[in-house]
Amino acid sequence: MNTLYPLKFSPIILDKMWGGSKLKDILHKPTVSDKAGESWEISGVDGNISIAENGFLAGNSLEELIEVYMGDLVGDHVFDKFGIRFPLLIKYIDANDVLSIQVHPDDKLARERHNSFGKTEMWYVMQADEHSELIVGFNRKVDKEIYLKHLNEMKLPAILNTEPVAKGDVFFLPAGRVHAIGSGILLAEIQQTSDITYRIYDFDRRDSDGNPRELHNDLAADAIDYNFYENYRSEYKQTLNRSELIQKCKYFTTSFICANSRIEKNVAELDSFIIYMCVEGNCAFEYNGKEQIDLKMGETILIPAMLNNFNLIPAGEVKLLEVFIDEGEQ
Repeated sequence: MNTLYPLKFSPIILDKMWGGSKLKDILHKPTVSDKAGESWEISGVDGNISIAENGFLAGNSLEELIEVYMGDLVGDHVFDKFGIRFPLLIKYIDANDVLSIQVHPDDKLARERHNSFGKTEMWYVMQADEHSELIVGFNRKVDKEIYLKHLNEMKLPAILNTEPVAKGDVFFLPAGRVHAIGSGILLAEIQQTSDITYRIYDFDRRDSDGNPRELHNDLAADAIDYNFYENYRSEYKQTLNRSELIQKCKYFTTSFICANSRIEKNVAELDSFIIYMCVEGNCAFEYNGKEQIDLKMGETILIPAMLNNFNLIPAGEVKLLEVFIDEGEQ
């Protein structure tokens, strides 16, 4: 019987009014317009479920693969909790123009309103034009009343926290945190499997039919975390040839790897799939003895849970995001 191996999936390209050409020009994605905003690398979202593109499983959907391989693919504890629904959505995003100011509901609110999971996410900045910035959280402690007053008086930016960004910056966005990606930013995004967004303000833009884009302020007001936090950035180490933790939450654990020599991985006790997003350089994954699969900048690979031993072999220097679900955090 053929056994599981590292899986790549065909990118799902979504055009957005704020999208641009970096997905094609920098990450070499198969875009068809100059408004490509998102490349969904691994998705279990209904209507946009990823299709495997390499090996004998090419052409099968992610949902079909989980149904057949269950815990061998995703990990027993992951399968027990999520079934055939893949729990993470992995993306690359090109914000040629600023995105709307928005917020996502947590699990409880999303379940009550939409019969869905909430949306906690994380951003890793891969490239940023000069003077690029993004919005994350508030710049002071506010409450619902203060927030609504600023919103209704068209003064919302006055209470929002703006951060200048550069390559390598990381931001963790738990559900409820107001945010917006600014123009000129290319980033990798890791998030719960959910596509629920409450749009708060969209800079008076109009859709392709000339209509103002829909806002969701009634829904958003009860979803927002109004607290102020001293630091919205995720600090992390970069130690050559080892995994360094960036962010750990009950939805995902993300580490950063910068490597210039072979790394041997033994993950027998993990009981989870592992996703690698290549954010710089390229490498190969060696498995089952001497079989190899290459991974280039802008590509993503899923290591099945049953693949307990594999080797990461850089070509020069490579930088990767390593993502899995920790059983202890569930």
